[in-house]
Amino acid sequence: MERPLADEIRPTTLDEVVGQTHLIGPGGMLRRLIESGTNANMIFYGPSGTGKTTIANIIAARTNKTLHKLNATTASLQDVKSIIADVGTLMAPGGVLLYLDEIQYFNKKQQQSLLEFMENGSITLIASTTENPYFYVYNALLSRSTVFEFKSVTAKEVRPAVERALAILRQRSPLPLAWEDGVCEQISAACGGDVRKAINACELLFASAQPKDGTLFLTREDASQLAQRSAMHYDKGGDAMYDIASALMKSLRGSDPDAALHYLARFLEAGDLITPCRRLLCSASEDVGMAYPQAIAIVKACVDTAMQLGLPEAQLPLAQAAILLATAPKSNSVVEGIGAARADVKAGRTGDVPRQLQNVHADTTGMDNRQHYRYPHSYPNHWVKQQYLPDELTGTQYYRFGDNKNEQAAAAYWDKIKGGK
Repeated sequence: MERPLADEIRPTTLDEVVGQTHLIGPGGMLRRLIESGTNANMIFYGPSGTGKTTIANIIAARTNKTLHKLNATTASLQDVKSIIADVGTLMAPGGVLLYLDEIQYFNKKQQQSLLEFMENGSITLIASTTENPYFYVYNALLSRSTVFEFKSVTAKEVRPAVERALAILRQRSPLPLAWEDGVCEQISAACGGDVRKAINACELLFASAQPKDGTLFLTREDASQLAQRSAMHYDKGGDAMYDIASALMKSLRGSDPDAALHYLARFLEAGDLITPCRRLLCSASEDVGMAYPQAIAIVKACVDTAMQLGLPEAQLPLAQAAILLATAPKSNSVVEGIGAARADVKAGRTGDVPRQLQNVHADTTGMDNRQHYRYPHSYPNHWVKQQYLPDELTGTQYYRFGDNKNEQAAAAYWDKIKGGK
């Protein structure tokens, strides 16, 4: 069976690896560790196709340990036990280097089975994951490992790998192979920072090319179709989804409508309406709040409209909501107020509800609560001074008027009415 091109041209030295210069560039921490021959346990965290497996292979080639590879999506506890059984035998005289791909799919018991052997050095673990290891990897295993974060490879960094792949395909081709200007750039930009995906696109483009005048000619149009939606890193429920959701929320809060539209567009391209709708509704209260109270009603109407329309038309009301929130005045007085109130409740600072506020019933002296309660609408300006908080919390202030025009107008209104209290 013919090997995939991406595997065939996999780098065998650090200098051949594209991207990750922050880790393996000159003076990079990971490069120094590898060149020193370290046996440190490591966790490689980052998107697919960014060199995690490649670098693990390079480390394995530099050690005299017996290399075992497992993929946590298919491996079992018995597989781990079989590897451990080789430790100290002629099968692994120098110890075991275990490369465990997608470690987030191992449960706690499976991860724990490695701890004793990591502790005494019998097993050196290099694990990779596309999810945040601080959420998915057992703490005891994390404490024995060093986490290295791999980043998406830029289009500029991917291009040499694409050119190398096309050069190999040209050598293999039974007919002369040529490509239109811009094909390399198209594939490099559309792969979303995934080098493996770029190489695979080259291979598919070559396989689908049609002869023309005795030459196989690769076009930008074909490259664009093969790379369609490839630039999206999106896994519903995974880190990518939460990262984009966080970026959308922070862009709205930071009053950047262009960034807000960008992250909204990434959700729309992935076909996810629910997540951005939740973020938009939340931002209306959390970040705009009392500075523009009408925002929540408008955003709710936009969200309802989007859900009724569905994609692609849903992009319009959601974009409207995003622009509104990003350009609206901001106030976090709502979130700070309820946060402070809940903190007191969680801490047990509550106290009895004042007698005049309790549900209508007779107290122990036979007095009706209504005899104590002052009905605000019966007083000028619909306000009268009386105690509402429990005795233990009298004088506590949770809500503070923001410095925006709307809340300052409300503050001035109540200062005027309560000024003589």
